[in-house]
Order: sequence, then structure tokens, then C-alpha cells
Amino acid sequence: TPSTLYERYNQITRFDHHFSKYSKRYFGPAFDWRYFKAQAVAESRLEENATSVAGAVGIMQVMPRTFEEIRQKNPNIRGGLNQPRWNIAAGISYDRQHYLVWNAPRPLADKLKFMFGSYNAGRANILRAQRFALGEGLNATLWESVAGALPRVTGRRSQETVSYVSRVFDIKQALR
Repeated sequence: TPSTLYERYNQITRFDHHFSKYSKRYFGPAFDWRYFKAQAVAESRLEENATSVAGAVGIMQVMPRTFEEIRQKNPNIRGGLNQPRWNIAAGISYDRQHYLVWNAPRPLADKLKFMFGSYNAGRANILRAQRFALGEGLNATLWESVAGALPRVTGRRSQETVSYVSRVFDIKQALR
């Protein structure tokens, strides 16, 4: 099962404090910080020195330009992109920006899927897919509808985004 595949990440706890702290700061004390740890596992397998071919850096795989934009909006992020604490803080802060955009009434799981989908594919692409879903008469507040329309926006890359969102949720199931 997918969850047994990811259970080993329960043993890697050295960043849990940062996930917990910044989850509380940006999402409130009741929010389950393990969503962000799951996201980081999906992004980098919790490897602080990870870099992608596109240039994304660190545990949360933040692009350098995006990091600078996040820091401008959020002066509390004082350290560098390569420092795990600030990389995690920036990633969760960026998630918060996306989370606030998806404010139409929808189940929490769908709101989180829109947030993670935006983090992965870019909010503009998710908004475009949402318009296609609406045009097809689908309930565009639900991730399933928008995920189905995403290939019309991002082509073959849409599968990467849909798989990414689903993987974050699979990993979250395995985390305790």
C-alpha cells in the first residue's frame, strides 16, 4: 500500500519542529502540520540539499525567484533559501498564499488539493483549468473537476501535478 511505502519518514524527525512551528504560524494551532511534512517528502524526500533540474532548492523545492517574492511579502523570513528552517518557512508561507485564494466553499481536502496543485503547477494554470471545468458544466470548486481539465492547460505535465497532489495525501496518511 502507498502508506507503508512512506512510513519510514516517521523516523526522520529533525525538521518536524519547523513544520510544526510554521504550520501554527501560517495556518493556526489546530492545523495538522504533517500535511507540510508530506509535501516536503513529495518535493525532496526531506533532503535539504536537493535541487531540481528547473532550479528549485531545498526541502520544499522553492525556486530562488519565488523565495525572494515570499521574503518581500513576509519579512519574518530572514534566512537563506539553503537553510532548512527558512526553506520550510517560505514553502509553508507560499502554501498560505495559495490557500487564501481558494476561498469558495469546498471541503477542506479539496481546498488543500487546490493549494498543493497551485504550489506544483502555478496558480494561474489551476485557475485556467478551473475555467475550463466551469465551461464544461462541472463543479469547479472540486479538485477532481479541475484536475480533469488540467491537461487542456498544461498538457502532459498535468499528470505530474495530479500525481503530486495525490502523493502528498498518500504520504500524509502514513505520517504519525
